[in-house]
Amino acid sequence: MKPLNLVAPLGLAMAALLLPVHSLAQEGKDAVSMTQLLKEVRAGRTRDAAENKQREAAFLADRAQQDALIRQAEQRIAALEARSAELERSFNANELQVEEKRAQRDERLGSLKELFGHLTGAAGDLRARLGASITTSQFAGRQQFLSDLISKMNDDTELPTVAEIEQLWFEMHRELTESGRVVKYPAQVGTEDAREIVRVGLFNLVSDGKYLAYDENTRSVSVLPRQPEGFTRGAAALQAASAGFTPLGIDPTGSAGGGYLKALINTPTLVERWHQGRLVGYVITAVGALGLLLALWRLVVLTQVAAKVRRQRTAATASDDNPLGRVLLAGEAHAGDDIETLEVKLGEAIIKERPALQSGLPLLKIIAMVAPLLGLLGTVTGMIIVFQAITIYGAGDPKAMAGGISSALVTTVLGLLVAIPMLLLHTVLNGRARELLHVLEEQTAGLVAQRVGR
Repeated sequence: MKPLNLVAPLGLAMAALLLPVHSLAQEGKDAVSMTQLLKEVRAGRTRDAAENKQREAAFLADRAQQDALIRQAEQRIAALEARSAELERSFNANELQVEEKRAQRDERLGSLKELFGHLTGAAGDLRARLGASITTSQFAGRQQFLSDLISKMNDDTELPTVAEIEQLWFEMHRELTESGRVVKYPAQVGTEDAREIVRVGLFNLVSDGKYLAYDENTRSVSVLPRQPEGFTRGAAALQAASAGFTPLGIDPTGSAGGGYLKALINTPTLVERWHQGRLVGYVITAVGALGLLLALWRLVVLTQVAAKVRRQRTAATASDDNPLGRVLLAGEAHAGDDIETLEVKLGEAIIKERPALQSGLPLLKIIAMVAPLLGLLGTVTGMIIVFQAITIYGAGDPKAMAGGISSALVTTVLGLLVAIPMLLLHTVLNGRARELLHVLEEQTAGLVAQRVGR
């Protein structure tokens, strides 16, 4: 225990001697860093002062240059103002001279000025007429000539020549002459070049048995996407004819296709009208076809049965291939019974024949009753489509409502077209069935009367 107590105080004493030595070394390093920092600050201030002097010198140099530029700009403005004043004086002088010349021109023109006004109006009207005329497909370049002529007559520097005025009169006269001619000439039709077309006055263009349309905006000729049914044969005959008269349907309402021709080709066919009925129309058609097949089947059956019954009425023996024969066989089977039993058995035989004779007639009657209701259903759905179109597009566009209205009316027509024939067929077939039943009842009454008379 004693050696340990001596070592501890000795270590503490050595540590106390080493600590001051380390503090002195750290102070020496901090003093060196501060000296270097002072040197760097001094060097930075020296560089900043030099840069400031350079900037000051450059600023003074730029200021002198800007002063020189300002003086140059002021001199240029003064020169331009002088030039402007000179041009203004020249403009005023020219204005006076123009007015003087214009008055002199008007004085020399005299009544020609009024003539040019009329020529300008006539040329404008002719340009509009030729733009929509099918003769432009044969005589191109007329509208450009008229536009140049109108520009010249409205210009103060130029006057139309006598030749140009005569050309205007010639174009008017040629349009009148061509309105009564039927001519053939090659022209571009769609993408086909130099196709022979026939122009019928100012009414229609035809080619290869088809009617053509002239677009005044693009000045192009094209085949109508839909041809008027029943008139294309005359168009083909006209193109093949070399003389004489050839019947041809023309549209007198216009030259660019014409409103009547457009209305004619846009009229839907029966098949297109049938498709306008949509789903309800298809259902009505299917029901009508079913009813028609049923009626034809019953008509054939009742006709055959009626023929057999007629043969049976003249035959000596009863046959089981017809209702009357089976009823007579039932009477023969019960010939030995009393009157009441015979009447009952004959009545039962007639009742057995009734379903076969009236088979299918109730269904035919139901079809005749349901078809108008289906048409009414199509009318309601069509009106719903119309109201939806009004909600989306408003009531200002009739074309948006045309689809629903067509569907509503077509289904109504289809329903009536099915109901009316079905009702007539049911009446005819029911009458034939009643006639056969009446024959059976008549024959049974004869048998009973014959039995009573024995």
